[in-house]
Amino acid sequence: MNPSETLSDKEVGLGWHPKRVLLILLIFSIVMMFAAFTSGYIVRRDEGNWREFDLPFSLLINSIIIALSSASMQWAYASARKDEIGRVKTGMTVALVLGLAFLVGQYYSFGDLVAGNTYFGGADANPSGSFVYVLMGVHAFHLVTGLVFLAIVLRRVLNYQVHSRALLSIGNATLYWHFLGGLWLYLYLFLLLNH
Repeated sequence: MNPSETLSDKEVGLGWHPKRVLLILLIFSIVMMFAAFTSGYIVRRDEGNWREFDLPFSLLINSIIIALSSASMQWAYASARKDEIGRVKTGMTVALVLGLAFLVGQYYSFGDLVAGNTYFGGADANPSGSFVYVLMGVHAFHLVTGLVFLAIVLRRVLNYQVHSRALLSIGNATLYWHFLGGLWLYLYLFLLLNH
C-alpha cells in the first residue's frame, strides 16, 4: 500500500449514499407490510363469508392519474440531469398536482364504495370491503408522505439546489414516487383479480 493512500481510499462499497440506502430499506418495509395485507386478504377470502362486489370505475381513473404523475416525475428527473431547471419545476409541479388529484379521487372512490353498500365497519360491513378500505387508506397515507417529500424537493429546485451535480434529493424522490405508483397499480390489479 502506498503511504499516501489511506484505508478509506481502498475501501470498496456499494457506492450508494446513506440516504438512498435508508430509502431502499423504507421501501422494503412497505413492501413487506403490503405483502402481509394481500396475503391476509387471500387467506380471509378463502375462509368464507366473503361478499363479492364490483370495484368503482373511479379506481381505474385514479390508476391512470398516478401513472401520469409518475411519468411527470421521471421527466423532471431527466430534465434535472440536463440542467433544464424550468422543466424540472414544471414536471415536479405536475407530479404534485396529479398526486393531489389521485388523493381526491381516492376520497371519491370511498364514496363510490359506500354508494355500492360496501362499508369499512358496522353491522352491514363485510371483511372484503374492510380490506379494500385498509389497502386504499394505508396506501393513501404513504402517498401523503410522498407528496411531502416532493414538496420539499420542489422547494430545493426553486432555490436552485437541484441540478446535474446535485441529483440525490430528486433521485430519491423519483424512486419513492415510482414505487408508490407501482404499488398502487399492483394493489389495483390485485383487487381486480381477487375480489
